[in-house]
Parts: sequence; C-alpha cells; structure tokens
Amino acid sequence: MFKKMLIVAAGSMVALSALAVDASKVEKSIELKDGSTVYLFKDGKMGMENKFGKVVRMKEGHVMETKDGQRVIMIGDEVARLESILKPGGGK
Repeated sequence: MFKKMLIVAAGSMVALSALAVDASKVEKSIELKDGSTVYLFKDGKMGMENKFGKVVRMKEGHVMETKDGQRVIMIGDEVARLESILKPGGGK
C-alpha cells in the first residue's frame, strides 16, 4: 500500500513540474484585433487562444493584426503546449 502511494506521489510531482516548466517558457502574450490572444514562447513558436478562451489551430505563416494595428506572422502551431499551460489537467 505504501509503495503504491509513493508511486502516485512521484508521478504527480513529475507531472506538475512539467507544467511549471512549460508555463515559464511563455515570453509574452499579444492581443489581436478580433479579441483572440497569441502566446509567444521563448523558442519563437506560437500558440493561439480565441476570444472565448479556447485554444485553436492557426496555419503557419498566417498574418494577424494586433489591437494596435501591427502585423504578426504565425510561427508554429503549439496547440497542445498552450492547452497544457492554460488548462492544467486537460480541462477536467
């Protein structure tokens, strides 16, 4: 019984530390004109959240406009990575 509890505790610590590492890799978030938000990771890749808070796919190379009128080009499509940061535990 004790051995099972140790295994569960060790697994939980590994899972929590993985989420903490990903969250620290977000460099900044950029608000878009349409109300959605693009998250820029330190490695240069991006993930997108729509105005309703749902992580969505965006084609690489797509040009988006920020609230202040600047243009941003989508690099990468980090859906799973952003999902794990915004909704730890898969939204359960």
